[in-house]
Amino acid sequence: MSELNALTIAEARDRLRARDITAPELTDACLAAADAAGALNAFVHPTPEIARVQARAADARLAAGDAPALCGIPLGIKDLFCTRGVPSQAASGILKGFRPEYESTVTQKLSTPAR
Repeated sequence: MSELNALTIAEARDRLRARDITAPELTDACLAAADAAGALNAFVHPTPEIARVQARAADARLAAGDAPALCGIPLGIKDLFCTRGVPSQAASGILKGFRPEYESTVTQKLSTPAR
C-alpha cells in the first residue's frame, strides 16, 4: 500500500495545500489500491480517466489558491447516484446498461466549485 493511502483526509488536505503531494499523485495511489482490491468488487464501474482529469483540475485550483476544503481528495460515488455517462444500476438488474445523461444532485454538488 502506498504511504499516500495511509493518510487521513485532513493529512492529505494539508499536504495538498503545502504542495508536498499533488492531486494526481494521490489519485493514482487510490486508483492503484482500488485495482489491487478488485476481487472485493467495491468499484463496479471504475472511472480512472474521469478521476485523473478531475485531479489535474484540482491541482490547478490548489496552485491558484482557489480551492474548497476537500479539493483534490479522491472519492468514490455509489452507482445509485447518477453520474453523466457512467453506468448507474443501483444493484438492480432492471437498470443494467443504464447510462444517465444527467448528474444527480449529489454528484453535481460534489463536482461544482464552491465559492
